[in-house]
Amino acid sequence: MRIRKRNSGSAAAAALLALLIVIMVVATVYVFVTRPPWSVPPDPITSVGAAVDHQYQLTLYVTGVVFVLSQLGLAYAIFRFRDRGQKAHFTRGNNTMEVLWTSATIILFIGLGLLGRKAWADVRFTEAPPDAIQVEVTTNQFVFNFRYPGADGKFGRLDPKLISASTGNALGLDPSDPAGADDIVFPTLTVPVNREVDLQIKSQDVIHNFFVRELRLQQDAVPGMVIPLHFTANTIGQYEIVCTQLCGLGHYRMRSVMNVVSDSDYQKFLKEQAPPASGQ
Repeated sequence: MRIRKRNSGSAAAAALLALLIVIMVVATVYVFVTRPPWSVPPDPITSVGAAVDHQYQLTLYVTGVVFVLSQLGLAYAIFRFRDRGQKAHFTRGNNTMEVLWTSATIILFIGLGLLGRKAWADVRFTEAPPDAIQVEVTTNQFVFNFRYPGADGKFGRLDPKLISASTGNALGLDPSDPAGADDIVFPTLTVPVNREVDLQIKSQDVIHNFFVRELRLQQDAVPGMVIPLHFTANTIGQYEIVCTQLCGLGHYRMRSVMNVVSDSDYQKFLKEQAPPASGQ
């Protein structure tokens, strides 16, 4: 009797662990349901951003249900199959259930991926329309530079040998190329509302990143590559641009702003920032 009592196990530890799991599940669900201010993202300013949010919410609901059921099942199993001093029973599992669970997981995740394909493809796999506003985004430690083609609609030639931030030529504009005489280089991005913008993203040194949370878009800037990214902002305002890659000791200060303005204000910006004509 003494040996049996010593090896009979206790329900306290199993019940406590099961209860702890249930409390954690309830707390997690509460945070997502009540949506405290620090967990609410800013509203998207593009139709693609709204689609991304919709897909995110759908994915969150589906995986949330799976999470709750699996954790409650774990809590039940911990308490139901706790040590009672019984002889251990070995099992090799159930192959049928393994196939069913694995197949269901594959179908679920592939299905969610297919549902979100349009929002992804609209930005990544489709080209910007021919009349989109062209802006070149150049990153380096630890700044963003944005270049507009000017009145002629053409970007001037760049020469890496001419790069000199101290003399005001951070991009290496070639003064011998007339197409670059009216190029506008500015540390912030200004775009008109409801107009397609086609960004050409590049890096001069290490991998950086262009991220605007209200656009729900981010793209790495990779040395030696020019990566396109296009969008149409539908809300006037000022939005923060940040680098989300750990690009060096000054990474924390690598930021800029994107100003979405009316078409008239955009034209005013271009006129104000246009270089003086030759001879003036």
